[in-house]
Amino acid sequence: MKIVLLVIAAYLLGSIPSAVWIGKRFYGIDVRQYGSHNAGATNTLRVLGKRAALFVFLIDALKGFVAVSLAAFSPYFAGSDPLFNLKIGLLAAAVIGHIFPIFAGFKGGKGVATLTGAMLAVYWPAVLLCLAAFILVLAITKYVSLSSITAGVLLPIFVVFVFGERSESLIITCSVISVLLILTHKKNIGRLINGNESKISFSKRK
Repeated sequence: MKIVLLVIAAYLLGSIPSAVWIGKRFYGIDVRQYGSHNAGATNTLRVLGKRAALFVFLIDALKGFVAVSLAAFSPYFAGSDPLFNLKIGLLAAAVIGHIFPIFAGFKGGKGVATLTGAMLAVYWPAVLLCLAAFILVLAITKYVSLSSITAGVLLPIFVVFVFGERSESLIITCSVISVLLILTHKKNIGRLINGNESKISFSKRK
């Protein structure tokens, strides 16, 4: 029963619609009605500007990190397989909450920031390298989608070839995340191939 409550709590944390609440409270608009219609940091940047987007990203990443950290309240001991499996369950619950938030009509974002924060609580060294790759690709191309896809693809590669991890559970988890990031950006990939994907701007659009 305690595990179920932890998973529910992780989902509720993930459901905090920071982009929606910040947009409505401080700008009087719902970001889901503009741009890509997603309630995430990227669309917030397009619609409201970098200050709002920064707060949205930090809140979304924090809720993912806190959700996975709830595993500390479980009866499992550190380093055990049940604890790792619970962390992955909490990660999934938080990301699902972000994508389908109960506090915002089940219409959220893609969950990249929440996933980033959650993975920081699972295996932070590889995530930091992925963030560096994300920033590098974004600085060069100005495509957030391509940056996210690149970071996702590199995650299992970093885990195996940079850090030498041999944990099957960890490798499988990172590989699944990589595939899911590609699938959730399927439309973006099509636009990238066709050359009509939107580049990000770091200034507010009127």
